[in-house]
Amino acid sequence: MGVIPRNRPAFAAALLSLIASRRSIVMIYAFQSPEAMADDIRKLRLPAVLAEAQDWSDATIAATRELGCLGLSILGTSDTVTPLPGLERSCGERLRTSATEPAIEMLTSGTTGAPKRLALTFAMIARAMVGESSEGAKQFADATQLAPALLMFPFGNISGLYSYFPMAASGRPVVMLEKFNVTQWWDFVKRFRPKQMNLPPAGVRMVLDAGIPKEELACLEYVGSGAAWLDPNVQEEFQRRYGVPILLSYGATEFGGVVSIMTFELYKQFGPAKLHSVGRPWANTQLRVVDVATGRPVPPGETGILEILTPHCGPEWVRTTDLASIDEDGFMYHRGRADGAIMRGGYKILPEAVAEKIALHPSVAAVAIVGLPDERLGEIPVAAVELRPGHERPTQSELEQHARRHLYSTHVPAAFRIVESLPRTPSMKISLPAVKQLFKDFEAGTKPSVEAEVAAQPIKHRDRT
Repeated sequence: MGVIPRNRPAFAAALLSLIASRRSIVMIYAFQSPEAMADDIRKLRLPAVLAEAQDWSDATIAATRELGCLGLSILGTSDTVTPLPGLERSCGERLRTSATEPAIEMLTSGTTGAPKRLALTFAMIARAMVGESSEGAKQFADATQLAPALLMFPFGNISGLYSYFPMAASGRPVVMLEKFNVTQWWDFVKRFRPKQMNLPPAGVRMVLDAGIPKEELACLEYVGSGAAWLDPNVQEEFQRRYGVPILLSYGATEFGGVVSIMTFELYKQFGPAKLHSVGRPWANTQLRVVDVATGRPVPPGETGILEILTPHCGPEWVRTTDLASIDEDGFMYHRGRADGAIMRGGYKILPEAVAEKIALHPSVAAVAIVGLPDERLGEIPVAAVELRPGHERPTQSELEQHARRHLYSTHVPAAFRIVESLPRTPSMKISLPAVKQLFKDFEAGTKPSVEAEVAAQPIKHRDRT
């Protein structure tokens, strides 16, 4: 069953029902254009697709009809599921059959290479997301006495599932947000006075900018964050202002969630000395850092390529595309990406993939995508564009709309610069440092305001100590 999920109760019920009936689920990302959803439907060739009425556009209906898929619509906030007219049954040829072992399939974050679809078996989910993640929830014998947890990470990626399934398994009430919103996050803290909360890295800066009074966060013992790099200065500013530490974690879809975490117990033991670490290995995971050229482990404190051995992925070490170091006490520090990818608020953006889609515009001859620093999101992508001779010059708005038709909203460049010719090296390769210089004024602070894209951040975290 293909599912275009939204963070709404009806979809939570649908996911649990599909799991209970042991039907494999294939996630189709909701935060993209209707045309991009339709492309995913065509590529995946699923026998059935479930979506809310708002996501059944002319484009997605046409794609489903072409394939002969069953099309099911969830009506608003109700739990009513209705076949769409003309899509009442699955009758297409060469549609996908169910996997041998039921699983949830979703896109990876790209930690171990280019993003790809990965099937997380129900057995792996039971171990990694429920068995290991709901230990703290088991102490609650009477769920009716529990304050709710806040779910602000979407079901369409690992963070939403990792957050929700332990709560469902333990019977804990959940308040669902469609995406992160600092006002709603603040309102939840004021209303329920939790001892711990989570924030996406971009959300930390947003909380600081919102000017939330210190006394209104006094209930918090710590805040968890992960997935993307968090500016240490922002992390320290948050603790100075609120007296609340931000504890980091590290993980990925490929590993079933978190594999390293700074727990509150570790923080109480070591104090601020390890504050910028993503903690120690979690759930029987082993971590090592190796030299990129030789593959040999490097000494403590030195930076290299991170490799991971976790029971969720088998008996082999898995090489990531992340740089890291591990100190003498076994604490890991995430040092960035080794593959040139742009990390925008937790999303890994491959410049070549973005350039390929923008180059589909008829006026575009060549594109260079680079990342610029952003105080909220870590990095944002921008595009330098070389035009085809004799073609009409597109406006910034036209290029942006073209990009939105082909890319996730998080991957759309924050700005476009049209140049007569892209800067190149003597070997005719595009010079990325020179491209960045084209955006020097943008980087220096003269850029227009860019709205934070934190709708669907794959935050790898734990909702408890």
